[in-house]
Amino acid sequence: MADKPSRSLILYGDGLARFIDPSSSHTNLHSLASLSSCAFLTLSNSNSNFNPSETEDDRIVREFTLLLDASQIHDEQTLPDRFMGMKAAIMTNHSGLKSFSTKLGFSVVQLDGLVKQHASESQDSDIVAVEILKLLGFQEGKVLDNSQFDLVFIHVGAGEKDNGSEQNADVEFVDALVGAIMRQAQPGSDVGSRLHLSVVMSYGKVLEDDESKFSVSKKVDEKDSCFLTLYPLQSYAMKGGVPRKDVRLHSPMLIAQLQHAVTRKDNVQRFTFQDFMKNGGNLTIPADRFLHEIAFKMWKAPKYGA
Repeated sequence: MADKPSRSLILYGDGLARFIDPSSSHTNLHSLASLSSCAFLTLSNSNSNFNPSETEDDRIVREFTLLLDASQIHDEQTLPDRFMGMKAAIMTNHSGLKSFSTKLGFSVVQLDGLVKQHASESQDSDIVAVEILKLLGFQEGKVLDNSQFDLVFIHVGAGEKDNGSEQNADVEFVDALVGAIMRQAQPGSDVGSRLHLSVVMSYGKVLEDDESKFSVSKKVDEKDSCFLTLYPLQSYAMKGGVPRKDVRLHSPMLIAQLQHAVTRKDNVQRFTFQDFMKNGGNLTIPADRFLHEIAFKMWKAPKYGA
């Protein structure tokens, strides 16, 4: 545990996980994974992507709601109410998330506006990263005593197009931004010791073969089927000691988290489902626990779980 509260930056690539190149491209995402603690966030089956009546905009808001554990929160319960006065901002171009986030107490920053204001046509990610970190009180390599926000949430990938071109461009943007942030938060630096960076990548709309390709369920071998009733449910399948009935066992969100001298490094080398499955240190947790874990690092919530 750090001797001072963390300040959190969350980069959320909505529907972008399947567009990450596992080989030579997207080197910054792979570099981050190799230094981080990596895991899966399971989503819910209820109103899932197999529901033909659910629009892409509905899915985007629903999954964001799960990340914030806000599906059963009353209108009067804002983020500051739930997490000890937490000051949070969201950057997104999605109108539905802007409206929903405002009700939860987020300050909304237009993502396109920030990029256009502070970057050239080549999108100088270092300049954008500096401006984002200023919101968290990181300036010229130092940590200011007071910051405008405790948490900044950046949502990239609004799903307007299905041909993959926009999603590929979004992954390139996230990859470049990750590299720029890591250059600002070097090991041993003031920024690196206080910035808690989370990069979350989801699969978005579920495709027909995703269940077979991206399953997080480790099934008991058929030859040991007599022990099936003794095989315990994993923690992500439980809530309050009761089995969750709606947990989706495939197509999770991928998450890599890094704060120097705070998060534990595992054996993951690539930001891919297969590498996370084999070498991830944090295994699988429900998506609705994500913000609680972040808030704990920020000294805004008690520890959840072990």
